[in-house]
Amino acid sequence: MRSWTERLTHTVLFEAGGLVMVTPLASWLTGHGMAEIGALAVGLASVAMLWNLVWNRLFDALVPTRRRSLGQRFAQACGFELGLLVMTLPAVAWWLDIGLLEALWLDAGFMLFFLAYAMVFNTLFDIVMRRRLARGDA
Repeated sequence: MRSWTERLTHTVLFEAGGLVMVTPLASWLTGHGMAEIGALAVGLASVAMLWNLVWNRLFDALVPTRRRSLGQRFAQACGFELGLLVMTLPAVAWWLDIGLLEALWLDAGFMLFFLAYAMVFNTLFDIVMRRRLARGDA
C-alpha cells in the first residue's frame, strides 16, 4: 500500500502537469480567456486533487500492487474520470455559461485526454517509485 505522502506527491505532480497542458488548449477550444479558463482549471484541479487522493487510495486497497495490468490501469483511470465528471459538470456549465450538454461534450473531450495522460503518468510514476524502493530511496 502506498503512503499518504506518496499519494500526495503523485496527486500534485499529476494535476500540475495536467494544468500546464490543458489550460491553453481549453482557452483556445472554448474561446474563453486564459484567466477565466485558468481560474476554472485551478478550481477543477483542486477538486480533482482531493478526488485523486480518495480514489487512488481506494483503488490501492482493491488492487494492491505496483505492477498493474493494462486493464487495471484503464479501470483506475476510468473510475477517476467518471467520478470527477459527475462532481464537476454543473460547475463547468455554470462557469462557462453553457448548457449541460455542451459542458458534457467539452468534459468528454478532456476526459479522453486525461484517460490517456493518467495511464501514461501512472505507469511512469510506478516505474520511478519501484526503482526508488529497490534502491532504498523511498
